[in-house]
Amino acid sequence: MAKIMICDDAAFMRMMIKDILTKNGYEIAAEAENGQKAVEKYPEAKPDLVLMDITMPEMDGIEALKKIKALDPGAKIIMCSAMGQQAMVIEAIQAGAKDFIVKPFQAERVLEAVKKVVG
Repeated sequence: MAKIMICDDAAFMRMMIKDILTKNGYEIAAEAENGQKAVEKYPEAKPDLVLMDITMPEMDGIEALKKIKALDPGAKIIMCSAMGQQAMVIEAIQAGAKDFIVKPFQAERVLEAVKKVVG
């Protein structure tokens, strides 16, 4: 099964996503509480997929997405955003995100997006 890195500044969101993924057989490669940490942990964690929040302190998800794509052009990243962030979602897709999930999460939607990207 795919190894996934979860990046969200809210610990309870990371916990929710981790719960959905582990119950469905996915392995958690790493967790990061902001974009900066995600960029630092990415090379070591070597995840098959990154679930990345857009709005975070220190470095937002779009900046982190661009930096990770620079490190690994083949990186697979799914963005997570709250309602009303369409412009940011478009920017993320243009920067190379594979998909996006809108908060609050629905387990089916998270799993559907993950399966679509990593199988």
